[in-house]
Amino acid sequence: MSQVMHCKAHVSRQLAEHVWEVSVTLPEATKFEAGQYLMVVMGERDKRPFSIASAPTAHKEWLLHIGAPPDNSYATEVLDVIKDKGELTIEAPAGEAVFKSDRAGDTVLIAGGTGFSYTYSILQKLLTDGLDKPVYFYWGAKSADDLYLHEELQALATQHPLFTYHPVVEEAPQGWAYGVGLVHHEVMAQQPNLSECQIYMAGRFEMVRVIRDDFTARDVPMENMHGDALAFI
Repeated sequence: MSQVMHCKAHVSRQLAEHVWEVSVTLPEATKFEAGQYLMVVMGERDKRPFSIASAPTAHKEWLLHIGAPPDNSYATEVLDVIKDKGELTIEAPAGEAVFKSDRAGDTVLIAGGTGFSYTYSILQKLLTDGLDKPVYFYWGAKSADDLYLHEELQALATQHPLFTYHPVVEEAPQGWAYGVGLVHHEVMAQQPNLSECQIYMAGRFEMVRVIRDDFTARDVPMENMHGDALAFI
């Protein structure tokens, strides 16, 4: 059940050229499920969703990853409120595309850009609970510089034998040893039994639409694909 809360908020660090981590301190302990989001209340009819990047064990402080290039007023206005006032009014938790631990099959996480925060919350839950079957994390971005937690995910893949990390960029630097192109093409190339996986995805609506259509054409059941964007496309 979501509730309206007045929270302290501050920009805790810059993650990439146009991506900032925001810390939101809740007035009281509040539970959420991995994969949920909060709504920043900018006005009575202006509520803006941002995925909670924290593990669901975080009950008093939630982290957001806000991508805010200069031409994105939707996000830059939220950052301006945080910087000017040091607080936000939020409505949370929200979202139905949460991690479903009772589903069979391997887990495939697909993120485009700051859609990473949705899949990262799910990944943290999986690692905290302990992996008993494979988890594959595909993170797509324009350039390697946009993969702002690349080294952390590399380290997690080393620590957890059942976890595999696949970064994919459109513009590869010299010596790039990972995927190049569209992130879901990398998924299709590497997952021969994709129809048996549980797939969680987040990114731009256009990206999610293409993934849905291409995966459906490969006989992936809709009930195996999870992501809030799927309800709107």
